[in-house]
Amino acid sequence: MLNLSEVLIQNPQLETFDELLQIVKERSKTEIFFSIDVKPSYYDTPDNWEDRLEAMFT
Repeated sequence: MLNLSEVLIQNPQLETFDELLQIVKERSKTEIFFSIDVKPSYYDTPDNWEDRLEAMFT
């Protein structure tokens, strides 16, 4: 299972929500489940951030 908190901890170099989306897309190739357990704190995190992360994972 891929936890969003793990992605954020493992990738401290990320500076934008779009960069996070790309990492989630890459990790979706090797993971089956995705847990959104925290809210990303990027300046450009949109209001529909959960939907966008889920869409990128699937």
